[in-house]
Amino acid sequence: METIASFEVDHTILTPGIYLSRVDHGVRTYDIRVTAPNKEFLPNPAMHTIEHLFAVHARNGRMGDKIIYFGPMGCRTGFYLLTVDNTDGEAVALIQETFSFIASYDGIVPGTAEKECGNYREHDLPAARAIAAKYCDVIKDWTAEQIFY
Repeated sequence: METIASFEVDHTILTPGIYLSRVDHGVRTYDIRVTAPNKEFLPNPAMHTIEHLFAVHARNGRMGDKIIYFGPMGCRTGFYLLTVDNTDGEAVALIQETFSFIASYDGIVPGTAEKECGNYREHDLPAARAIAAKYCDVIKDWTAEQIFY
């Protein structure tokens, strides 16, 4: 079996940030690396809350029609954002704005009723806010020129 591109990224030197992982048929996949691989992992309840808040906020914003998917990495070190018809600068700005929104969010997490979510009980807004605030510090000055591994 051939190795896939994401397994060719050297995870021993990868640091938190925003990276362009790949482009397939016009779909841009961004690696939103929140923690350093193999050093720190995001707790599932906080990841789940970030997933809900990011997806709702981003899809209701100016890039809403350009969002294909947002979801967690299996390794629990971050998220993938898939977009179309956008610049890298727009994606970086969206990620910065959305994590800032999450860091200060105070309310009911959207989509957390039993009929809306397959694991509606597993959310942690305080932890999600703390993770988002820490990540905001990492990416506050991030630019499109920095998105390459």
